Amino acid sequence: MELRHLRYFQAVAEELSFSKAARRLNIAQPALSRAVQEIERDLGVNLIDRNRRSARLTPAGKVLLQEIALLLDRLEESLRRVRRTAAGEEGELRLGYIGPPTKPFLGRILAEYRRRYPRVSVHLEERTPERVWEMVAQGRLSVGLTRPVLAHEALGLPSLLLRQERLCAALPPDHAWTGKTSLPWRALAREAIIMLARREGAGSHDAVLAACRAAKFAPRVSHSPSLIGTVLQYVEAGAGIGIVPESVAVEQTASEVKLIPLRPARTIPLVMVWANDGDDPAVVAFRALVKEWLNADRLWDFRPKRGG
Repeated sequence: MELRHLRYFQAVAEELSFSKAARRLNIAQPALSRAVQEIERDLGVNLIDRNRRSARLTPAGKVLLQEIALLLDRLEESLRRVRRTAAGEEGELRLGYIGPPTKPFLGRILAEYRRRYPRVSVHLEERTPERVWEMVAQGRLSVGLTRPVLAHEALGLPSLLLRQERLCAALPPDHAWTGKTSLPWRALAREAIIMLARREGAGSHDAVLAACRAAKFAPRVSHSPSLIGTVLQYVEAGAGIGIVPESVAVEQTASEVKLIPLRPARTIPLVMVWANDGDDPAVVAFRALVKEWLNADRLWDFRPKRGG
């Protein structure tokens, strides 16, 4: 039984006339009659009572007409979903990210993505940089917004540089250096240092250590918490000087911690990473949106707002 035969029966059942149905379908009436007869033969039931003047649906014919309507509606919706999926308008986006570095743009860009692709299901997972890379490599995440990690070259995943963030000293509000516009790394030699634990980001941790070595001192690390927010809490409590990326400024809505750029400038990258086979249209659409915003300089707007 072919799909077109079901459409033929639907036309006859709705028109209750073979001649009218033939004109509606733009086919010859004998071909239409044969198609309906084939359906009846396949089902082993009489669907239409015919005479020279009229056609009338049998009870079985009425049921088939209802079922065909449901079937064709479902088919049309399925085809629409296929087209939407191919266009990136439907599907699933599983996004892994790290916290403060993505805060300036993540909420805004996801809102725009949802506006453009409201049928795509978005799932978010905040993880450490290493975990984001691992989950993307395993196919458990579609795309990641993260730092490069020691194993990123070995994983061979494609990536896009989003930003190079300068490292800053985070000072308590009453510190004598808060009026300075920059600080040399060497100035931190005698200070208690607070920095993220290496397990939370080997790349940034090692960048700090390398900068200290270049300045010819070994940092006196007093605390190595797992969260940037905890680094800032230690600093505000006067436990030492934090070394953090400049995007930490977005965490300072209620904090009096002062960020001072360190010189010479040392930066740590933020990247977007995806799987080698990441050609799912919903994922491709998200990557395209990130690139669009990056080129238009819309990603990085984390400076404190004035007024209002």
